[in-house]
Amino acid sequence: MNRSSFSIITPSYRNSEWLKLCIASVHDQAMVLEHIVQDAGSDDGTLDWLPSDSRVRTFVEKDAGMYDGVNRGLRRATGDYLAYLNCDEQYLPGALEKVHDFFEVNPEVDVVFGDVVIVESSGEFRCFRKVNLPWYYYTKVCSNLCTFTAGTFMRRSVLDQHQLYFDPTYRALGDADWMLRALRVPLRMAVLGAYTSTFTETGQNLGQFPVSVKETQTLIASAPLWARRAAPVFKMGHRLRRIIQGSYSQKPFEYSIYTQQTGDQRIPFSVTKPTARWVR
Repeated sequence: MNRSSFSIITPSYRNSEWLKLCIASVHDQAMVLEHIVQDAGSDDGTLDWLPSDSRVRTFVEKDAGMYDGVNRGLRRATGDYLAYLNCDEQYLPGALEKVHDFFEVNPEVDVVFGDVVIVESSGEFRCFRKVNLPWYYYTKVCSNLCTFTAGTFMRRSVLDQHQLYFDPTYRALGDADWMLRALRVPLRMAVLGAYTSTFTETGQNLGQFPVSVKETQTLIASAPLWARRAAPVFKMGHRLRRIIQGSYSQKPFEYSIYTQQTGDQRIPFSVTKPTARWVR
């Protein structure tokens, strides 16, 4: 198989309706790509249509959890640029072209982060998230990433040279663990400065489950005592940085995504009063 520009990995399990929208948002990107869906054996109707969907490369096999599924897809990937996109996430129009152009102009960058729009299940706007370069101890002790996996893109060399796969023993915080290891390599990271993706607040997102709380507590406890005591300082520094970099401000804008009401086409949403506040 010829190497594609992008390989997008989507772990799937009992998310049939969201997965359809995710696939559509990847398929209409004007780039050469492959979309690998790793399904763990869904019994909700997903397998009635997914294996015959020609837009994706489908692999149905039991796994040890989401991050194991992502790793399986990454090992099968043929692209120069890699990313993973969960079923309840989507790419915005032209997202991959922006990422591709950034990597081409910045050959020294290993990982680039795009901004993300948080949306309701209906597709309506909830808040925006402008990302920042991650800090090691802030990530370690403040239980908060500066980025989203939906807007994270990396070169193939991250795997070929550093074998930086996800730790499958995690159920919810594998992305935080991956980021900490990436920072220790260290990988060269950059912020794209443009919206690439959406994250849907479905009410069933993994980060809201007890396992996420437990893993967060374990991660914080693994930090040195001095770092845990300095957590308020790290938080203050992070907020100050976001203010200086304009991460809390956004002019009115528009985005378009696929919704469950009109799944075969993107629907535009106009945001007249953008907010960075995420109230759950």
